[in-house]
Amino acid sequence: MRKLFLAILLSVPFMASAKKAVDAKYLRGAVPEVNGIVTFSHEFSVPGKKQGDIYPVIYKLVQDSILSKGIVGERTGFISDGKDDGTIVVRNEEYMVFKRKPFNLDRTRFRYHLIVETSDEHVKMTLTKITYYYYEDNEGKGGTIFKAEEWITDKEAVNKTNTKLYPRSDKFRIKTIDRTEAIFAAAEQALK
Repeated sequence: MRKLFLAILLSVPFMASAKKAVDAKYLRGAVPEVNGIVTFSHEFSVPGKKQGDIYPVIYKLVQDSILSKGIVGERTGFISDGKDDGTIVVRNEEYMVFKRKPFNLDRTRFRYHLIVETSDEHVKMTLTKITYYYYEDNEGKGGTIFKAEEWITDKEAVNKTNTKLYPRSDKFRIKTIDRTEAIFAAAEQALK
């Protein structure tokens, strides 16, 4: 009995350190590239709605739910408000938090361009030009900029057997995919 208890006790650290399996949606093919640039795209139909109905809903969503949560500064704002042609282009910088514990905040500044093209009964969204500003100190200085192409692509983040993500970039890949999906889903939801 004593040996069994000791064996169980000794195996606990190994079980605790074992990582859970990665969801297949984060593995090979989850981060699309167009001409070598990480580019997430999403298109959906909005039956029965004209561009004049779609545009104001998307504009409000971008302004109130994306830009308002961004870090205020020169890296966040409209490049084109889309009033002339229905195409909204913004650049945004927001915090992407990996872990928040007392005395330990692991986060990066997630920077990207979002392009939303509206037309009759249709919306096309593109999220691209992704970079991360990581390892910054408390004053926002001393960080390192990583491009998505160097950090979260299949080549950089997924092992050759497509069974796991590399530890140095896994959290960036997972959070980027999740945030992109949330932005796209919010647009579809707003137009229902």
